[in-house]
Amino acid sequence: MIREDIVKKAKKIRLLILDVDGVLTEGSIIYDNKGRELRIFNVKDGLGVFLLTQRGFPVVILTAKDSKIVKKRARDMGINDVFSGYPKEEVLDKIIKKYKVGLEEVAFVGDDLIDIEVAKRVGFSIAVNDAAEDLKKTVDFVTENKGGKGAVREVTEIILQAKGFK
Repeated sequence: MIREDIVKKAKKIRLLILDVDGVLTEGSIIYDNKGRELRIFNVKDGLGVFLLTQRGFPVVILTAKDSKIVKKRARDMGINDVFSGYPKEEVLDKIIKKYKVGLEEVAFVGDDLIDIEVAKRVGFSIAVNDAAEDLKKTVDFVTENKGGKGAVREVTEIILQAKGFK
């Protein structure tokens, strides 16, 4: 059972922003012998995001590092926009402007220290279970699942339920 205060926050959300490494993945980056970058994404997390996007609910990615792999995965999940850059809180301002939402209408899922400032600014801040302790102390909600292991699916289900999509 999800706490009532969390459902209340989720009802107000009009945009979900996701970090990548440590959130949509377990945080590992593999380089092959040719220097190509590989990441492992969780299919259940992807389906949760896809279910939101198919209902017209916008989801975007905010990552410090630009990556072709991330853009490909985003398209697979129905995500139209991948924003990259650091500091992330400055990129957040561009996202808010583009999507014409207030900060209180934004949910953000992160996992590490560079996510703290974004987490402090949004209406519903979330850390994955294996996130940095300082981030976990800052957010509204910590998932039961680890990054890349169902944490994003957990968040999408909370939003789907709060919005009456289920």
